[in-house]
Amino acid sequence: MKQTIKSHFKCNREDLNRLFACNRISALVWNKILELQREKLRSKGDLQRMLKGLYPINSQSVQAVTDKYCAACLATKSARDNGLANKYPWRHKRNYPTTWKADGFKLLGNRLKLSLGIFAGKRQKPIEVKLPPSTLKTLEGVKLQQVSLVWDGWLKLAIVIDDGKESAPAVQSDVTCGIDLGEIHSIAAFESGGNAIIITGRLLRSVKQYQQKKLAEFDKKLSKCKANSRRTKKLRRAKRRMLQKMNARIRDLNHKITRSFVTWAVENKVAKVYVGNPEGVQRKKRRRVVNQKLSRWNFGKHLEYLTYKLSAVGIVLEKISEAYSTQTCPVCGRRHKCNNRNYRCSCGYTAHRDVHGARNILSLGLKGRISITTPIKDRKYLRTA
Repeated sequence: MKQTIKSHFKCNREDLNRLFACNRISALVWNKILELQREKLRSKGDLQRMLKGLYPINSQSVQAVTDKYCAACLATKSARDNGLANKYPWRHKRNYPTTWKADGFKLLGNRLKLSLGIFAGKRQKPIEVKLPPSTLKTLEGVKLQQVSLVWDGWLKLAIVIDDGKESAPAVQSDVTCGIDLGEIHSIAAFESGGNAIIITGRLLRSVKQYQQKKLAEFDKKLSKCKANSRRTKKLRRAKRRMLQKMNARIRDLNHKITRSFVTWAVENKVAKVYVGNPEGVQRKKRRRVVNQKLSRWNFGKHLEYLTYKLSAVGIVLEKISEAYSTQTCPVCGRRHKCNNRNYRCSCGYTAHRDVHGARNILSLGLKGRISITTPIKDRKYLRTA
């Protein structure tokens, strides 16, 4: 299975400056692609031929930028076909991650050599970085496939590895499950046996709110400082450190939330999971406060983490439309919006709103329509810390 790990590294001052230069050059490649595409739409092969030999970085690194641009265009086209108003890549960049494929780097002991290839007829001196012992331990006995130079509060290496292990065999079971993703309760799930779980995201939401509050404080202080003054530089460093810590905390909570669900799914022998895709929900026009909350809702990360974590244990994940799943009563079919965490219908049906939504999503996945499936037997409520 493939995995990506982020690692710190050490190098001398000269190589550090060259690494920063690599990301600036990759940004020039991206900007050049935008200019070429404005003149005339070209295929990926044509772009790679036109960019070959123009930049002092590895030729595979130039190709990687082209690949990412084309992948972004395909993703935009797919989103537009689904009725979304996504824009094609257009923004010029000052820095862009540089990628080295399998033939562009070599690991010798604790040192990783990054090739810059041949430029103007001369082979350039490779960049050499030193990896920490914790990363080397992770890389033991695995195959390195790709290395990218990314910015995460500081320059880090994103290393793609293949541990050689095959995905777990598919779970042999008739148990299926529906998931309703939410901003307050990150995951609410209901399985066909009648068990339900609610994993709250209140702590995650509070961390995000605190992050926004601190950002506003820093921006207010920076607005009163002179450009390039000592205090401005000091505040920007403090702001960068704060963002790095908060983003690490948010990432940790996202992993804990998704891991809690996967553990519950394995315990209940779930073989297939239907998840409602909330894409487009945050684009609807609402009150300003609601829009602010939904703009911080990173359901895409939860979907990404669930996809590979469920695959690792042999559980199939399928995205389906969740249209009206929270509003529709499964007994009488009436639709109405509820103002609290409990769904009540005039016909007498009542349930927790998020579990109700998850059960309706399960019904949509199994039958293609909303109807009563299994009664709710047990409901578990989990907090992440």
